[in-house]
Amino acid sequence: MSDFKFAPKKENKIFPTSEVFNLTEKVTYAEGSVVSKIIIRNERGNLTLFAFDKDEFLSEHTAPYDAILQVLDGKCEVIIDGKSFHLLVGESIIMPANVRHSVMATEKFKMLLTMIK
Repeated sequence: MSDFKFAPKKENKIFPTSEVFNLTEKVTYAEGSVVSKIIIRNERGNLTLFAFDKDEFLSEHTAPYDAILQVLDGKCEVIIDGKSFHLLVGESIIMPANVRHSVMATEKFKMLLTMIK
């Protein structure tokens, strides 16, 4: 069971299929907020886009499955089990299942989060 309690602001648009798109253009920044947009969510996992304003964050939590964070724009700090990682555009990190982690925007940044069950 996850203790993830953060509920970012969600954009309520259906993500199209069979259509070419640019991930960084599919989620927008909002001042003082974290915005999320679900691309796919089903019983096998989910893909979610996030846009963080500078200094916004996802507080420390765990998740029941491994997840990969891919930085699409900007910079962030990810803390996994107390160890800090600074990621730039094009970099990724795997956050292991059931291990405490958090994400902080060191500047405005966008990410794709992939969780496979």
